[in-house]
Amino acid sequence: MRVVAPVAAVLATLALAVTAQEITFDEGVIVLTKDNFKAATEAHEFILVEFYAPWCGHCKALAPEYVKAAAKLTELESAIKLGKVDATEETQLAEEHGVRGYPTLKFFRNGKAVEYGGGRQADDIVNWLVKKTGPPAKAVSSVDEAKAMIEASPVVILGFFKDQESDGAKQFLAAAAATDDHPFGITSDDAVFTQYEVEGEGIILFKDFDEGKNKYEGEITEEDIGKFVTANSLPLVVDFNHETASKIFGGEIKSHLLIFLSKEAGHYDAHNEACMNAAKAFKGQVLFVTINTDEEDHSRILEFFGMKKEEVPGLRIIKLEEDMAKYKPDSYDLSESGLTAFVQTFLDGKLKQHLLSQELPEDWDKEPVHVLVATNFDEVVFNKDKNVLVEFYAPWCGHCKQLAPIFDQLGEKFADDDSIMIAKMDSTVNELEHTKIQSFPTLKLFKKDTNEVIEYNGERTLEGLTKFMETGGVYGQAAPEDMEVVEYSGARTLEALTDFLEGKVTEEKDEEEEDEEGDVPAKDEL
Repeated sequence: MRVVAPVAAVLATLALAVTAQEITFDEGVIVLTKDNFKAATEAHEFILVEFYAPWCGHCKALAPEYVKAAAKLTELESAIKLGKVDATEETQLAEEHGVRGYPTLKFFRNGKAVEYGGGRQADDIVNWLVKKTGPPAKAVSSVDEAKAMIEASPVVILGFFKDQESDGAKQFLAAAAATDDHPFGITSDDAVFTQYEVEGEGIILFKDFDEGKNKYEGEITEEDIGKFVTANSLPLVVDFNHETASKIFGGEIKSHLLIFLSKEAGHYDAHNEACMNAAKAFKGQVLFVTINTDEEDHSRILEFFGMKKEEVPGLRIIKLEEDMAKYKPDSYDLSESGLTAFVQTFLDGKLKQHLLSQELPEDWDKEPVHVLVATNFDEVVFNKDKNVLVEFYAPWCGHCKQLAPIFDQLGEKFADDDSIMIAKMDSTVNELEHTKIQSFPTLKLFKKDTNEVIEYNGERTLEGLTKFMETGGVYGQAAPEDMEVVEYSGARTLEALTDFLEGKVTEEKDEEEEDEEGDVPAKDEL
């Protein structure tokens, strides 16, 4: 008897056949181009696609993990595929899919894309994909299955529910569906209950670090289970590196104690026990993070906090919810009691935010464009006798460099006007509690008499700026129609945000890529 295949299956087979010669693999990852992209994403029900740039440091860090993830999916006999697009070559595809930074990952289900929301390690990628394509928790029906699952991943959450239709089981499954980073399992098998000494309903988080496992205690609700997983799925003290960065700064705990240490100097061995003991008291509230200052890549983090290597071992607290507010202790006491006291004082709201400031140059007011630092800003700018225009700039910013000669001319133009002052401040090393700068250059007029603040959004020309000052800030408030706005859509991590704000690939890289390729790459390397 002849069997007739469903029409959809036939079409999928034909699509694969047509594109078979065009599709190539690189270490298990499909190489996608504008010629095969549509066919590949429609032929495979599930496919995760990375849009990358060959020169991007974060793409290079992701590459081996991406290959490992592809291999693991093959080992699991999964239908999920991984693909990649060189966005510097396939500019049409990158534009079509709204790629604004590298790497950008998008998950396609039957040809329709959603944003990827998982981590950058192989296990994180696989866990996220498995969650998105299957049940939120794997059914575990024997002790051997439970052991295999626990051994396969660094963190595993297992729910014990004899009645999997109970309210508790439903809350557990809801929490599993909402948590992409780690695999969840659910069991009703008596032998598994006995093996792990669970009576009644229960939840255990298994991990291959610290105490090895944590038993959930309390009311079984989706929200509380999520908090339990967040609090226990990272080590008590996490060492900052490429692998842990996204988990540290992209997690639910937004207050971090950063402990700057030198491995070469033996600081890790000397202070590890005190850090571990102090961290136990603040689990779920403050994340303890060690940073090895011997690493060249970590020098930027020291600069961000205004620290020098001579200060190591040193401490800072950062609160991500409040524009990365920073806090500094009176002394660097890395004993258990010293760490505990510093963190508790922060939680009690008794610490004042630590703001960076340069030393005030002796000749700060000798040139037509006056130099401001954090310590003299308020005294100068809030002088009610003058309209003060301030440029908040970054030394590495290409747009700031382009504006510099124009701003100097503006200063000269108003040098003899006692009612106007033109000034500038390096906002990478000077911080103000009342004024937060989100982009460079930012131009703000602080009006005399009222101290009203008006931001300049007009053309960055001598004529435009002159008119702005002569009209007392009336002209130039609205942004020109052709002004480019670059939205940050990358990971909420210190590393990624620092790259974005420092313009790691905005100015120098743009010029470099234009020289080589003739095309301007995406604005941020994420």
